[in-house]
Amino acid sequence: MIRPYLLERSSWILLFSGLQGLALLVALVDTTIPVTSMLYYVFLSIIIFAIFLFVRYRKETRFYVAIEQREHDLDLTTIPEADSPFERIIETNVSDQMELLKQELAHNQGYLEQEKDELLSWIHEVKTPLTAMRLIIDRLDDYKLKSQLTYEWLRIHLLLDQQLHQKRIPFIENDLYIEKVELESLLFNEIKSLKSWCMQKGIGFDIDLEVESVLSDSKWLAFIVRQLLTNAVKYSDATDIAITSFTKDGRSCLQVRDQGRGIEPRDISRIFEKGFTSTTQHQNSAATGMGLYLTDRIRKALKIHIKVDSELGAGTTFTLIFPEQNEFTKIRSM
Repeated sequence: MIRPYLLERSSWILLFSGLQGLALLVALVDTTIPVTSMLYYVFLSIIIFAIFLFVRYRKETRFYVAIEQREHDLDLTTIPEADSPFERIIETNVSDQMELLKQELAHNQGYLEQEKDELLSWIHEVKTPLTAMRLIIDRLDDYKLKSQLTYEWLRIHLLLDQQLHQKRIPFIENDLYIEKVELESLLFNEIKSLKSWCMQKGIGFDIDLEVESVLSDSKWLAFIVRQLLTNAVKYSDATDIAITSFTKDGRSCLQVRDQGRGIEPRDISRIFEKGFTSTTQHQNSAATGMGLYLTDRIRKALKIHIKVDSELGAGTTFTLIFPEQNEFTKIRSM
């Protein structure tokens, strides 16, 4: 802060220096004025001016140092108290701007909340005709047509489910309920919903659960598993998907391994980015790039780590590493 202060007061310092130089010049020109006395006067003036600068620096920079160090938020109580007229102008201006920002933020939050409620209502309304469509599809006798329609129905169902959870994620802390989740029932429910798609692609499941239950939120964990299974089925053909659970380093792990197309090494670090699909099959318009992005956001709230191993052309393995027991104290306190 010393350098900015000296730069701010550079014109004053130059003026003072010029006046001292002028005094010495007058002493040299006017022989009646002793040069020694003038030098003594200049020396004392410099000492007094230096003390004056030090005192003013401590007083004038206190407000700006506090402004610089305050948190970047809209809390008006953290604005330091002004001591001078210019500081009061800054304080008033900043306070007014913050009030406007707070009002605009409240307005935008209300608008977004209304939009979210309307979208959630729309999604729930759409589920009614979607259920009716499923009942009609189940009555069809033409197996090929039934299979095709079921697949398209499933795509719509998964996209709606994804959209529903996307709108709920900003408020996930208010919706968490940590409990003992039975992995077998959760997995079977998710596999059952993908049954028709798996039958169409000739995909089976090999399940080996050494760890039978984990502590987590069943609804949000089900969404994570749903996204991993959906990706595994989407990028596999006529192979088995292996699902295993085990304990490693005192933590429970759930692993989903497929034998599909795999992921390019250069893409692995980007698969959880919003909207990222692939660099190898970038023309695939069916991919939204949202499933793993949402998965990553949810797993952070649940304190779950995800490890990804993949080999192009050989398959991909996603491993969910659940938190230790004491980490759930933080989640429950949300």
